Amino acid sequence: MTDQPDHFADLAAFRFALRQFVAASEQINREAGTTQQQYQAMLAIKAWPGEAMSMKDLADQLLLTHHAAVQLVDRLAKAGLAVRQPSLEDRRSVRLTLTPEGDRLFAELAEKHLEAMLRQEPSLSRSLERLRRLKI
Repeated sequence: MTDQPDHFADLAAFRFALRQFVAASEQINREAGTTQQQYQAMLAIKAWPGEAMSMKDLADQLLLTHHAAVQLVDRLAKAGLAVRQPSLEDRRSVRLTLTPEGDRLFAELAEKHLEAMLRQEPSLSRSLERLRRLKI
């Protein structure tokens, strides 16, 4: 990348737009009484192809250790948002699903997050278009 101030401004603009979305996401989750990681876990569980997600898959999706994923699921289960079920194929494996309450809360949070993303779309798109022109 050339050492031109415009290039750095483009990188900064993109990161600023991302940070604005993350700040909005943090506020949405805080108001709902959830954390960023809890929302990310619910999103990963809900988006997982098939009926249920394994603990290993959740850890991989969220870039967590297995132990950290277990603790996160413990908090989701304690809040009544997710449940563990033994796998029918492998008794050593646990499958994760959202509870009806988890589904309801997730739907509300997902809608608010989509709205927040779409508010940032113009600045993210402009920034990405300028960044595509950079040669790294």
